[in-house]
Amino acid sequence: MASDIKAMTAELARDPSSLVFLELGEALRRVGQLDAASRVLVSGLEQHPDLIGGRDLYARVLVDKGEYARAAQVWGTVLERDARHVGAHKGLGFVSFRGGDLDGALEHLELALAADPTDQSVISALRTVRDAAQELQAEVAPTDAGEDPLFAGLEGAEQGLLLVDDRGRVLGGRLLDRGGREVSEAVAAYLAGAAQEADRTARMLGLGEWRWIVAEGPEANVYVTPPTPETLLLILRDQSVPSGRLAMLAERAGAVARAWLEGQRL
Repeated sequence: MASDIKAMTAELARDPSSLVFLELGEALRRVGQLDAASRVLVSGLEQHPDLIGGRDLYARVLVDKGEYARAAQVWGTVLERDARHVGAHKGLGFVSFRGGDLDGALEHLELALAADPTDQSVISALRTVRDAAQELQAEVAPTDAGEDPLFAGLEGAEQGLLLVDDRGRVLGGRLLDRGGREVSEAVAAYLAGAAQEADRTARMLGLGEWRWIVAEGPEANVYVTPPTPETLLLILRDQSVPSGRLAMLAERAGAVARAWLEGQRL
C-alpha cells in the first residue's frame, strides 16, 4: 500500500489534472491519513469540479474526520447533480441517524434502496434505523412507583433523568449512582457550573450558544442540553447507548420539560 501511495503521489505531481487523485484519496483514507486524503481530494476537485464520485469520497473522508455537518453539505451538492445518488443518500442517512434524526435517516436510506434495491449495506442500515425507532417508541412505559412525576412514562425516569435550573436547583427527575445512591442534588450543583463554563468557552471561541455536552465513559454516557435558557436537562444511560440515541431521548424529555415549565407559569 505504501509503495502504491508513493507511486500515485508521484504521478499526481507530474500531472495535477490526473484522475489518479481519486485512487490516491481512497488509499490515504484507508490507511488513516485523513488530512492528506482531504488535501488531495480538494485539489483534485478544483481540477474536476463536476466529478460526483470525488465529492462523494471527499464527504466520506469528512465523516471519518468527524466533520459531519460539512460532509452533509458536500453530499447535498452531490444530490443537486444526481438526486438518486446512492452514496449520498447512504451518507446523509448515517449523518441523520447519528444526529438523532430518525425520520431523516429513514427518508435517505429508503431513497438509497429505491435507487439500488440490491445494496445490502442499505438494507442493513435501514433495519438498524427501524429497530431504533421501534425501541424508542417502546420506551414509553406505564408509570412506575419510583418515577418522578415530571418524566413519568419516559424510560429511565426513575434514575437517569434530571432537570435543574441555572442556579443548580433540582426541578424534577432523579439521578442515582451505580450503587443506587441518590446524587441528584450534588450533580445539579455541579451541572450549573459546568454549563456556565460551556457558555464562557462558546463565547470566547465565537461559537454562539452551545446546544449540548456529551460525555462518554467506560461505564455510562451522559448527555446535557438546555431545554430552555434557564434550565438544564441531564440524561444518563449505560455505555451501550450511543450519543445519537441520547440526542433522540433528550429531544423527547426536553419537550416534556418545556411543557411542564410552561404549566408552572400559568
